[in-house]
Formats: sequence, structure tokens, C-alpha cells
Amino acid sequence: MSLGVKEKTQVRLVFLGAAGVGKTALIRRFLQDTFEPKHRRTVEELHSKEYDIGGVKVTVEILDTSGSYSFPAMRKLSIQNSDAFALVYAVDDPESLEAVKSLRDEILEIKEDKYTPIVVVGNKVDREDNRQVSTDDVLSTVEMDWNNSYLEASAKENANVVEVFKELMQQANLPSRLSPALRRRRETFPNNTDFRPPMNKTNSCILS
Repeated sequence: MSLGVKEKTQVRLVFLGAAGVGKTALIRRFLQDTFEPKHRRTVEELHSKEYDIGGVKVTVEILDTSGSYSFPAMRKLSIQNSDAFALVYAVDDPESLEAVKSLRDEILEIKEDKYTPIVVVGNKVDREDNRQVSTDDVLSTVEMDWNNSYLEASAKENANVVEVFKELMQQANLPSRLSPALRRRRETFPNNTDFRPPMNKTNSCILS
């Protein structure tokens, strides 16, 4: 890591995307390793976790946002106060990809920084038979034209979920020691690591 980049000890990650693309499901799978197939409408929900890495406390806040466009002021505030962004669409829903494009434009306009950390996530790859969005097309747009990161995932099958958060945290300049530990964050931790993720249920609050 460059000496000119300061590692952070607190970061806020925000998940944005159309309704029903699986933002809450991805967050729940990461934090609790559970999956709820029934869609639950989210207004805004903030999760906060503390990690101990080599004696340094790192706070990770994860903001789950509404897929509705009836809260523009709330969305703008969420963007202003966040460090890295997961823009989520569903691979079986082309319209949700269009929403990602609009959200990216909004983020860049509000943050006034074309290098804002953004990870585009194609969720629901477990629905491959119903896929309507080409991986190659999105990959080309996101990585070549936008210069952002791109991952496909499945909250249902727990595919690539940890990698999504790992990429977000790396881009947000969290301590690099977090990354290898993140890959084996549950029961499989080696004895010599200083990283101990909390095993309790997430602390969350509904923001009205």
C-alpha cells in the first residue's frame, strides 16, 4: 500500500439498487449467514460491527437503503455520508441494471469525485436459467468504461458474498490485514490470527 494512502479505522458502506434485487439479502448473508426468501421492504437500516485487528479497533457500518425512489433526500444524505458503494442489480431484471447506471451518475454528482469507490454487484446468479443481463456486457461497461469493480453473487447460495464486502473494504482503505481474515470469518479461523469477528446477531436500527 502506498505511503500516501492512510488506512481508516471507521468506514461506512452503503448498498443501493432497485427494490427486490437482494440488497438486504446480501447484507444478512454476510452478517448472519442466513437467507430469507421473502422480500421485505426496507426504508433504511444501519448495521454496525467492530473488529479487532492487531489491537486496532475497526468499525464497519453497513447501510441498507430503500429501493424506492420516494426518498430522494434520504438517499442523497446516505451518499454524502458514505465511503464506498455497492450498486446492486438482479441478473434476471434488466431494468434494475438501468437503475444502477442512474445511481452511479447520482453518486459521482454528489461526491464530486470520479474515483469514488464503487462495486457493481450482479445478484441472483442462482437464477441463471432466467438470466436477462449478459455478464460480458456489464463487465465491459463497468470495468472498461466506468473503471469500477464488478462481481456477480448469490445471497441465496452464499456465492461471492464475502468477496463483495472484501472488495468494498479494500477500496475504502480499511487495514489490509482485514482482507485475508475476511475470507474465513467464521468457524474456520486459524489460531494465530488477531482478527475476531463478532458472532452475535447484527446490531441494527431503523432510521426514521
